[in-house]
Amino acid sequence: MWDGKSKMMMRIALGLTLCLAGCGKLGQVGRAPEFSPIDGSAQHYALYSANLPMDEAAAAPSDDSSLWAAGTDSLFGDRRAARRGDILTVVIEIDDSASISNSTGRNRTGNVKSGLTEFFGIPQRLDESLPEGASMAEAVETGSSSTFKGSGNVARTEQLTLRVAATVVEELPNGVLRIEGQQEVRVNFEMRELIVTGFVRPADISRQNEITYDKIAGARIAYGGRGQITDVQQPTYGQQAADIVLPF
Repeated sequence: MWDGKSKMMMRIALGLTLCLAGCGKLGQVGRAPEFSPIDGSAQHYALYSANLPMDEAAAAPSDDSSLWAAGTDSLFGDRRAARRGDILTVVIEIDDSASISNSTGRNRTGNVKSGLTEFFGIPQRLDESLPEGASMAEAVETGSSSTFKGSGNVARTEQLTLRVAATVVEELPNGVLRIEGQQEVRVNFEMRELIVTGFVRPADISRQNEITYDKIAGARIAYGGRGQITDVQQPTYGQQAADIVLPF
């Protein structure tokens, strides 16, 4: 069990934590949200470390009089993303709906009655020492009843249509590409963020260098924002901490 001093120190520590968390945003008062830095990210590293220069033999025409070149920069070259540092477009078109409804009911009743009327005269002997009105003939009688009813209903509709450019940040040994894409748009004092990551097969990339979200394995898609409007829609730090700490 905690003593009074320990409880006081716990309250002080909690209060300081909430104050520091709240003070972190005081520096943003009157200022627009800052963009997330690109330098040092996986996309930045992939773009700068990729072997972008094409092999000279592949880029050269077949002979001096031919206009054909085998490289990706040629007229009929394959411009689909295929290696680290390449960029492709992710098309996100989500139109899902779900409805779940269930109910549960339970009813239970129990009744127990026991007594001892005659047993070598012992119950009669015990009745003499029991309080007035008590008898071993009706020693125990219990009853119980419980009723439970529960119901739940979930209805959800999601519709999202977006396009974002993603970078191939890694080529796996089996040829699968790991991609990461991030897009931020700031309007006045509100920042809209879109993040997409996952694994794609080069064969699923279309000739337009696009891939739909349903062909991305392990897809992680985040669409949200930050800014003054988003802050108003969120509970305060104190309320969030109280919801976690308070048991009721």
